[in-house]
Amino acid sequence: MKIAQIVCSYPPYKGGIGNVAKQYTKTLEERGHKVTIFTPFFNNKKTKDDVREIKSFLQFGNAAVLYRLLNSLNNFDIVYLHYPFFGTDLILYLDKIINKNKYKLLVHYHMDTSSLPGIKKFLAVPSNLIKKCLFNKSTKISCASLDYIENSDIKKYYKNNKNKFFVVPFSVDTELFKPDQEKKEKELINITFVGGMDKAHYFKGVDNLIEVFSEINDKKIKLNLVGYGELQASYKKQVKNLGIEKKVNFYGKLELDKLVQIYQKSDIFVLPSINSHEAFGIVQIEAMSCGVPVISSDLPGVRSVYEDGVQGFNIKTGDKKDLKEKLNKLITDYSLRKKMSDSARMLAKNKYDKKIIDSKFSDFIEKI
Repeated sequence: MKIAQIVCSYPPYKGGIGNVAKQYTKTLEERGHKVTIFTPFFNNKKTKDDVREIKSFLQFGNAAVLYRLLNSLNNFDIVYLHYPFFGTDLILYLDKIINKNKYKLLVHYHMDTSSLPGIKKFLAVPSNLIKKCLFNKSTKISCASLDYIENSDIKKYYKNNKNKFFVVPFSVDTELFKPDQEKKEKELINITFVGGMDKAHYFKGVDNLIEVFSEINDKKIKLNLVGYGELQASYKKQVKNLGIEKKVNFYGKLELDKLVQIYQKSDIFVLPSINSHEAFGIVQIEAMSCGVPVISSDLPGVRSVYEDGVQGFNIKTGDKKDLKEKLNKLITDYSLRKKMSDSARMLAKNKYDKKIIDSKFSDFIEKI
């Protein structure tokens, strides 16, 4: 089949939506399908995938009105929109009206848009107005977690259209992301965060993590912050003002092999996101696959990735006291960390392994 993916960003830009689209491209091409990606113009020359960057005079960050897509998708069997994509979702809605039966429209619902700050809230208005109509034009709507959908902005739509939804959890290559077999109990405890540090990822809660880390009176802990973006400067300033520069490492952008090494040396992984723009957290399953227990916010979608108290701990969203308490519990109890580590690795292999999810996803696409 010929499949078009419509997405607001694509690697090497580091963002969850683009990374998911990249993973889907690889999976589908391995099954013999021809995949073309349409995305705004970012001058991306570092990918071997068939990426068509479209210039638009109506573009702001990852939002863009890719009006050239109108009447350009009729040669595809499936058009797969990664939602949200402000501006282009309207174009697809119009194109589906014009070309009613030319292709099947699929939508992957990544996250809500109701809590966006500033101008992004304004940019989301047209999308919110046509969202239900767009979904009605789709054949299927995929998602990574029903827990997220059942508590999302579209929960009423889901309740009335359950047969339209299909759950495809995100996956991890458990043969690549694997524990360091030589890792033993050691004095230094490594606490790690991995995620975007640009303004689009303001919701990651990195400032809360830094503040809580500074309050833990233990000389044998290190905080590893992996990611890059314009917010990194403010995080570095916060670290300096708190006087913890020697205990915090900023790694910036890492190649995949280096990222795996960071996970492998980690003892605790933290994802302290502050609102529903965090809908799953692929980094959680990467960490668990490397045998690292997880502490993450009690957010729909995020909290259901693992079992609270088994592979890690849920914390009250934005609650720094709770985060500190859970961190201290894992820092001071090696046997608990080891138990959760083993359970995390097992869960990653049994539920999120790439081979399992790829097969499920491919079957879903091919039965459309």
